[in-house]
Amino acid sequence: MNRPVELKTRPQLALESYLDALLQDATAEQLPEPILLLEPVVEAESTLDEFQLAVLEEQARDAHLVPVVEPIEPIAPAVMAPVVVEPVVEVHLPPSITPPPVTGDGRPAWAAEPFECLLFDVAGLTLAVPLVCLGSIYSLEGQELTPLFGQPEWFLGILPSQAGNLKVLDTARWVMPDRYRDDFRQGLQYVISVQGYEWGLAVHQVSRSLRLDPNEIKWRSHRGQRPWLAGTVIEHMCALLDVAELAELIASGAVKAMPQNKRS
Repeated sequence: MNRPVELKTRPQLALESYLDALLQDATAEQLPEPILLLEPVVEAESTLDEFQLAVLEEQARDAHLVPVVEPIEPIAPAVMAPVVVEPVVEVHLPPSITPPPVTGDGRPAWAAEPFECLLFDVAGLTLAVPLVCLGSIYSLEGQELTPLFGQPEWFLGILPSQAGNLKVLDTARWVMPDRYRDDFRQGLQYVISVQGYEWGLAVHQVSRSLRLDPNEIKWRSHRGQRPWLAGTVIEHMCALLDVAELAELIASGAVKAMPQNKRS
């Protein structure tokens, strides 16, 4: 029976032929007849040529298999855009037809009839502000205010919002300057924007809203050193904030705090 013929590649045959030639060469050195040395030497040289050709073919084949690495283009760094803070609650109520202000008892125009108020705390003081004077409530959790150089001490920084850059005020410094301490800046959790102005009030806590009757408020006819204090609500132990008066106070305070804005 004929044995199956194993198919071998040309490099394998060349290697086997080369090894056979080396073996024959080593055997021929032990023979005394010098004529026998010629034939294996010639065969070894020819086999060595075959081996070299096989190696070259393998190297050429491997060169075609080397993967081509494409150059990687540098990735441009991403430009960080300022994070705009979304309001937690929209508290502004559209004003109704407001009757003329009541004269003689210090009531603002919005207090001629029952009105909705928002209660919030600033350094232990509870303040009530009419909703018609407010805009939105923003949370300060995880947010950092952007400071500006050359600003007065009551300016805490800029808060980016949907309505633009909101100037955040240190509310405690305005409503209780005689009792103010530096640690009042700690624990501020919310900023309440004021309708019609580009600034907001930094507060420690927002409580709730309630409806107040003007007759439940002890109005101040003479504001004195606290023009922002419109009156007190005895039942709820809170102070009623007059936003318009506070805005005028802030404007005058800003002029005094910035020498470059003074007129000669």
